Amino acid sequence: MTLLDCVLPAKNILVYDVAASASGALSVLNDFYEVVKKYEDKSIHWIFVISTPTLEETDNIKIIRLPWVKKSWGHRLYCDHFTAPELIRKNKIDKVLSLQNVLIPHINVPQIMYLHQSLPFAEYKFALTESPLFWVYQNVISKFIFDGIKKAKRVVVQAEWMKKACVEKTGADSDKISVIPPVISITPQEMFDYENMDILSFIYPSSPLMYKNHKVIIEACKQLINDGITNFRVIFTMTGTENKLARQLYDEVEKYSLPIEFVGVLSRNELFDWYPKAVLIFPSYIETFGLPLLEAKIHGTPVIAADTLFAKEILNDYQHVFWESNVDSLCKAMKKILYIDYCSKETNEVTS
Repeated sequence: MTLLDCVLPAKNILVYDVAASASGALSVLNDFYEVVKKYEDKSIHWIFVISTPTLEETDNIKIIRLPWVKKSWGHRLYCDHFTAPELIRKNKIDKVLSLQNVLIPHINVPQIMYLHQSLPFAEYKFALTESPLFWVYQNVISKFIFDGIKKAKRVVVQAEWMKKACVEKTGADSDKISVIPPVISITPQEMFDYENMDILSFIYPSSPLMYKNHKVIIEACKQLINDGITNFRVIFTMTGTENKLARQLYDEVEKYSLPIEFVGVLSRNELFDWYPKAVLIFPSYIETFGLPLLEAKIHGTPVIAADTLFAKEILNDYQHVFWESNVDSLCKAMKKILYIDYCSKETNEVTS
């Protein structure tokens, strides 16, 4: 089953995603748009209601951009409660696909809810003083998400652990919750090989958010340097200027002269160029799916991952994985890979 299968049959479909503007949410929107664009039945009329992204209109796909939604939470609420219901009535929509974790209120049209926000289901609970935004997600927005799970005609999630969590939290019928993992449409051009690296590289493709846990990598690097190990580097896919946390991470790396490079955001194709020549570190403890884990897996890339439900679901049958739960275990895993790299290159020198 695909996400498109969950939406059809219908003739006038509204895809609602004013929340998406970057990162994984934008990938979900773009990927589904491409599926719709390629679908052979052009008699179905689609309306994509979005904020700042740019999508191309076709004969049967209409794009409604509402960039003003991003001005504030108030604008977003107004759009959800007034603008979206009016568009649905005006265009005689017979089915809605909400890609932004909650349903559109005040309408009597069947809705499919795509749920990819895992914060309300996370074991770790943020304090209000620690992160006001994440606290709001876990204590306020979560109520709308749980209500949507109960009321939606169908709920689509990316992983089995998420489906189980939905049922446990809401008591919803498990039969109406479909698990549809992300699909990677790019074929690897090269598999991982230690010989691809002049210096052993680790990469963490992630935005600077607290639960992404970049700090544990920085602390592990400090330990390695203190132990006299310097023949490695770490790649962070941020500039170090995105937000307060990013600036703090950048300043700490500079202060201790750590071998961590800030390369900025990478496209999926650029990231695929890194997997054959860099070990993936993924210490994030809150994710719905963790797409880089699957991307690394199909490249045969070694992975150091946090010991979490979502990571175990993706990597349960993968041989090249090292589990970490804190700075010490991450440091040990990095040392093991450095040793494997050394032995691999020594063996190749002897046999060549």
